[in-house]
Amino acid sequence: MQKNSQKNKNRPKNLNLFTIRLPINALVSILHRASGMALFAMLPLILLAFQYSARSQQSYTKLVALFDTWFIKLMLVGLAWAFSHHFFAGLRHLLQDSHWMASLQKTRLSSRVVLWLVGISVAIFSFVVW
Repeated sequence: MQKNSQKNKNRPKNLNLFTIRLPINALVSILHRASGMALFAMLPLILLAFQYSARSQQSYTKLVALFDTWFIKLMLVGLAWAFSHHFFAGLRHLLQDSHWMASLQKTRLSSRVVLWLVGISVAIFSFVVW
C-alpha cells in the first residue's frame, strides 16, 4: 500500500492553470455552470427592474433611459450570452442524458454547434440592442 502513495507523491504536478488545454466538451460544460451562476446572480436585479418598470409610467421612462446607456447595454449582451449558452448547453446535456450522443465525435460536434448557436444568437441580440 505504501508503494501506491509513494508513486502518487512522485507524479509531476502542473499548478499553472493557464497551461492546461481543456477539451471543448469540458469548456462547454464549465461555461454551462458559469452561465447558470451568472443568471442566478442577476435574478434579483432583473426582478427589481421589472418591479420598478411596473410601478408607474415615470419609473418606466426612467428605466428605459437607464437601459439606453452603453454600460447597461453591455451588461444585457452579457446576460444574453449567459442565457443563450445556458439554454443551448442545457439542451445538449439533456440529449446526452438520453444517450443520443454516445460517441466522443458526436459530443465534440455538439459542443461546437452549441458555441456557434450561442455566437449567432448573441450577435443577433447585440444587433437588435444597438
